[in-house]
Amino acid sequence: MDIAAWLRSLGLGEYASAFRDNDIDAQLLLQLNAEDLKDLGVASIGHRRKLFDAIADLRDQDARSTKVSMDRPLAAPTASPEAGAERRQLTVMFCDLVGSTALASRLDVEDLREIIGAYQQCVSDTIKRFGGFVAKYMGDGVLVYFGYPQAHEDDAERAVRAGLALIDIVNELELSDPLQVRIGIATGIVVVGDIVDFGEARERGVIGETPNIAARLQGSAEPDTVVIGERTHHLLGHLFDFRDLGTLQVKGYSEPIRAYQVLRPSILDSRFEALHGERLTPLVGRENEIEALRRCWQRAKGIEGQVILLVGEPGIGKSRITVAVLEEITNGQRTHLCYFCSPHHSGSALYPIIRQLERAAEMSPDDDTPTKLDKLETLLAATSTAAEDCSLLSDLLSLPSSGRFPTLGLSPQQRKSRTLQALVRQLEVLAGRQPVVMIFEDVHWIDPTSLELLDRTVERIRMLPVLLVVTFRPEFTAPWSGQPHVSMMTLGRLGQCDGVALVEHVLGQQDLPAEAIQGIVERTDGVPLYLEEFTKAVAEMCAEGDHAQSAASSASLGIPATLHASLMARLDRLGAAKNVAQIAAVIGREFSHDLLATVAPYEATELRAFIDQLTSSGLVFPRGTAADSVYLFKHALVQDAAYNTLLRHPRQQLHAKIAQTLEEQFPGRAAREPEVLAHHFAKAGQAARAIDYWLIAGKQAAQRSANLEAIDHFSRGLKALEALPLGSDKDWKELALQTAIGTALISVHGYAAAQTAAAYARARILCQKFGNAAALHATLSGEFVYHFVRGDRAMMRRLTKEAQRTAEHTGDDAFQLAGHRMDGITAMYDGSFTEASHEFETILRLYDPNRHRPPPVLYIHDPKISALAYLAIIKWILGQSDTARTLAIEALRYAEELNQANLTAHVRTYAGAGLDELIGETSAVCRHADAIVALADQHSLHYWRLNGMFLRGWAIAQGASVEEGLAIMRQNLKARSALGVNWYHVRYLCMLATTLQKSGAAESALAVVAEAKDQAACHCEHMWDAEVERIEAEMLELCARSTVECEARFQSALVTARRQSAKSFELRAALGLAKLWAEHDRGDEAQDLLWPVYESFTEGFNTRDLTQARQLLDRLH
Repeated sequence: MDIAAWLRSLGLGEYASAFRDNDIDAQLLLQLNAEDLKDLGVASIGHRRKLFDAIADLRDQDARSTKVSMDRPLAAPTASPEAGAERRQLTVMFCDLVGSTALASRLDVEDLREIIGAYQQCVSDTIKRFGGFVAKYMGDGVLVYFGYPQAHEDDAERAVRAGLALIDIVNELELSDPLQVRIGIATGIVVVGDIVDFGEARERGVIGETPNIAARLQGSAEPDTVVIGERTHHLLGHLFDFRDLGTLQVKGYSEPIRAYQVLRPSILDSRFEALHGERLTPLVGRENEIEALRRCWQRAKGIEGQVILLVGEPGIGKSRITVAVLEEITNGQRTHLCYFCSPHHSGSALYPIIRQLERAAEMSPDDDTPTKLDKLETLLAATSTAAEDCSLLSDLLSLPSSGRFPTLGLSPQQRKSRTLQALVRQLEVLAGRQPVVMIFEDVHWIDPTSLELLDRTVERIRMLPVLLVVTFRPEFTAPWSGQPHVSMMTLGRLGQCDGVALVEHVLGQQDLPAEAIQGIVERTDGVPLYLEEFTKAVAEMCAEGDHAQSAASSASLGIPATLHASLMARLDRLGAAKNVAQIAAVIGREFSHDLLATVAPYEATELRAFIDQLTSSGLVFPRGTAADSVYLFKHALVQDAAYNTLLRHPRQQLHAKIAQTLEEQFPGRAAREPEVLAHHFAKAGQAARAIDYWLIAGKQAAQRSANLEAIDHFSRGLKALEALPLGSDKDWKELALQTAIGTALISVHGYAAAQTAAAYARARILCQKFGNAAALHATLSGEFVYHFVRGDRAMMRRLTKEAQRTAEHTGDDAFQLAGHRMDGITAMYDGSFTEASHEFETILRLYDPNRHRPPPVLYIHDPKISALAYLAIIKWILGQSDTARTLAIEALRYAEELNQANLTAHVRTYAGAGLDELIGETSAVCRHADAIVALADQHSLHYWRLNGMFLRGWAIAQGASVEEGLAIMRQNLKARSALGVNWYHVRYLCMLATTLQKSGAAESALAVVAEAKDQAACHCEHMWDAEVERIEAEMLELCARSTVECEARFQSALVTARRQSAKSFELRAALGLAKLWAEHDRGDEAQDLLWPVYESFTEGFNTRDLTQARQLLDRLH
């Protein structure tokens, strides 16, 4: 770097000679402070400020990419594209030597070389010990990665421990000038691993803001301190003690950066307690394990010592159960001893025992040696039976006794043996006083000497009142299994219900939709830690304004930072096989051997070895055998971790290759699972191909009545349209998707839903643009049924006329049938039953299944189904109940033949339960209602479920459980109204009123009748006018209103029924009025009224209404 040119570019060229005379090169430039600039003769505060800003910019360039060494010319490096590069979470450390400029000015360059060499060696050794990677030396500065190239589940912790250790070790260097360091640590997502070439030099680069933040944190640190960023602090929990430094304003960042100084490791030995704090979620789904532990505790208290080996994968809840052991199972009179193995002390002899003794003696890090000895002596006074114990255990704690305890003169082996004996004696004495609970956690990290002590303990407690719980991961082989007092307990994943319960506990008062909670449970595979951390991440996103549903999806939320390191650690341990895991992750959660073999660039033998490594690691499970094998990632988050390490471009290339391979070499699977190809084409950035397959997938799902899946596929297709350029091809694809999604939306959300209206409104715009007859037919049908169910008669009439005009213009008999159907429904709605009957009969006459049976994916109604279902009700109203039954039977048969859930629900609601309710067949209504609810639950038919539940409530209320039935009716009627549904609402209100009448609540029933009248008037619906008037007359009679008023209502009902040719309604009104007259000694008039009506019927004489009429006529005669 040309320092003089750089100074001239800043307008500060007058200082060039001072910089040159003091040997300021590119490396030293980055380390200059205010005192240095003053010594260089920069007296002006403004000039110093300008230089500081420019130097900060140079540091930013270096930190962001670490691709440019500042002591080389600033040339653009060349990197091989994505060569080994990955996207991953990284903890970055910047370590800088304090006062190096002053050292350089005082020391001979060779002396300086020795000091810098010793310092760098010290850094290298320490970083290696803690599993870090020295990425780059920059003079006296060092850039270090934790989490690459090998991730560990505790990378952030390792970085901080390494930083604290570095400070101590650098201070201990025997140099003429004592050295100090500043350390900054930050965690975040980066791209790391590019091979960057600088001529002869090659290094691994890192891209992202994290190195820059670490550099700025280092710049803010005091000498011999470690300063960390907020993300690192979040990952560390309470593993360390911190001092909050507040926020730092950092150039280039709009928001300030929060910083913390790490003071020391905390006194907490339990990693679970340190990382989870005091607020634990309730223990769910572990009832069997807790009960087994209770039984073991009871046996242990009876001097029948028990050992429980609690094994499970990381995050499965081992530590949470040990908390339950201490707090719930063994509370009361007992002694508890807790030992915690540490991943950082697996080579430190008896580390968990030493830490337990220090805790038990209440030793503080600030205690001096005499105080610690006093505390140890106090602790042992109550338990030791041998005089030498104090000497042995003070030596174990590295406390020189200075003659306080006897010198034993033992060899190292003798001292070890007697120390273990002393520790076992301690346990024996404690157990002699009261039962003891021992917890030995994370034994997979145990040191060899502690393992030897544990061997002796397991053997000794057989005859002691001790419960020992030992926790470890599956990779540890427990040597104690098989002994009679030892039990193995393997923790499995939580079930669905328990997973939901845990999520709800974590959420507390925060609400998430059931779909979002379900998404969390499915993605986390029943692992409690995953459930908790993922739920917290979703809750945080929702609190920041993100939609809950999208927040729970893998597309919008990456792996929580708290889980990232542990998942990556498992993948990195695979070595070269990780690349196979990455390719498999792109294929999906489940992948077949044959597809993987086609896509992966490996020979068969090599690939088999890699797959065997994946299965032996426990990351994937095999299914099947040999080349037919199918594999499943053990956890969805493991798949996500492997997938997310790939950079965008190679990931897209893999998706494209997989999609092409499926099309060309696996056509059967491509035909069965078009959504898989759609997914891969979408991820490959080939939106047009993806849309085509989303449409196919949606249609296939709709044909299976898998309506939620259909909506999802169509919606993804619509979303993918955003990537297409404007043009007719985009519009054609959208038209196909909008007309298709309308049917599925109706099935799930109902005919009157806003989503349904929006889909058909957009489809209409596109239909008008293209003049596509088939799409217009589907759109008209969808729009009509939307307005029909909402009760908009004006729009019904307008759309009917449009269908008729289109039929005349195109000569398309599909539009002709649609016109008849719309005319028939409108006439029925108006109470013009004869006209409606004619229209539906015309449909049945013209209908040709070979030409007119529409694919269910496009049309919400089949013309014949609609005609049969509605005609059955109309024929009953017209007095032809036997004909109505015949039509209903045919409708049910034909619906079964079509096998489309929405149509079947429609038929069962109207031709089934609707007709049977009118006829008076309560048991038949109940059967249909149950079938509707079951069908709705199976196929996510929310609208039909509300209808089915209302009908079920009505059927229940006709029996002894009137109040229960009424509650169900009211609840579902209200929910139905909330959807904007008005069709058939008047009839349901009539049913509610008569049921209230049955319960003796006549006044309430009368109020419901008034509501029905208002409903009918508001929506110009006249189908039930005669019924509403008749029921009102009966309610007035029950409420002891005047006979004249009651008679007037009956007479009005008769007039309406006769005008509408509604013979069944006429019979009911005549029967009601005849009963009223008969009660008031007007029998002859009653007979004269009822007989002609009864005699006009030609069928259905065994129905309830005609039977009651016949009985009254017999009495009157």
